[in-house]
Amino acid sequence: MSSPLTLATAVPGDAELTRLRDRLREHALFHDRAGTAPLLGLDLVHAAGIPTLTAGKRYGGAQIGLAETVRILGALGAGDPAVALITSMTMSAHGRQAATGIWPEELYGTVLARSIERSSPINALRVEPALGSPARGGLPATIAHRTIDGWVLGGRKTFCTGSTALAYHLVWARTDEPEPRVGTFVVPGNAPGIEIVETWDHLGLRASVSHDVVYRSVHVGADDVLELVEPQKALQDNVAAAAFGLSIAAIYLGVARSAQQALHAFAWDRVPTTLGRPIADTDRIRAVAGKVEMDLITGEQLVETTARRLEEGSPSRRLLTQALAVKSIATNRAIGAVQTIVAALGNPALTRSLPLERHLRDVLCARVHAPQDDTIADILGRASLDRDLPAEVTTPFRD
Repeated sequence: MSSPLTLATAVPGDAELTRLRDRLREHALFHDRAGTAPLLGLDLVHAAGIPTLTAGKRYGGAQIGLAETVRILGALGAGDPAVALITSMTMSAHGRQAATGIWPEELYGTVLARSIERSSPINALRVEPALGSPARGGLPATIAHRTIDGWVLGGRKTFCTGSTALAYHLVWARTDEPEPRVGTFVVPGNAPGIEIVETWDHLGLRASVSHDVVYRSVHVGADDVLELVEPQKALQDNVAAAAFGLSIAAIYLGVARSAQQALHAFAWDRVPTTLGRPIADTDRIRAVAGKVEMDLITGEQLVETTARRLEEGSPSRRLLTQALAVKSIATNRAIGAVQTIVAALGNPALTRSLPLERHLRDVLCARVHAPQDDTIADILGRASLDRDLPAEVTTPFRD
């Protein structure tokens, strides 16, 4: 691009994020009940300049680091986790371009210009019905056919977070060339041939509208492809992508913080006639509140500290592996905190007139984000065992 674009570079402070969190909460219940995309929330986040804060400085962006990113996403998660999740995907796309420059300059310039003008969510669509998550290995069935002026894309993706709200789909596909290659094809959300199949009828994160997307002869420009490589180079490296897991953890810790606030509000408001004072002033509820606070402090400190360490130059493979562990620990702390609250309050926590049942449904979705806990445990187990590999064993056994 010939000159920097006018991007928002002011990073919101805690007070501004609190106001934004509260505005997102105003609409979160409606979109959860309706299962509709939180477009107003995405507009509010866009107005705050958040989705492009990770854009590179060479484009006029702030290029904020991971520590600031997780701070912001934690606040958004406390307001509306569907907005936070869609925003995290967008921030990741801009951040990756800042770090790697893999997008063609003209194409990225177009995307960035649109992102300044209006809300422009971006997501990488990789999961397929037959393949499942690429985090467990495998290559896509979605096919890109070469034409005289570009590519024609055909296939189906599932669990497409943001689906109906996306400005750009980053579609993972393989070519039908004699020697196939695998890459990411950049498709505008309004391109002819895209069909959104409303399959998302989920327990939680209902407003993430993570429907299936079908591509029927969708035209893609010849240069609108990222990282077209041989199949063996396209397999997902879960360790290399570990930093994004901290963003996911931050969102669900935000959900748990909202559940904590709901607990506190209920505990101070509830005055049983037999007690004559708020249940907040009882040993039992104080113990519950203390357990919840310990869980959330632990999760947040792990995420924040690890995010800062990852920003210090090129992270080692060992640190990235540790970041995977932090993702698992922190999300499970968030889940545990909300479950503790629900168990303590009983029936009131499960009634739809209070927000706690929604927070419980939403926080449980933390478990499905790749790489999942069993994959992380396998990676950590292999790494720890290999550190103490006996000298007489020259090659570790691998299945």
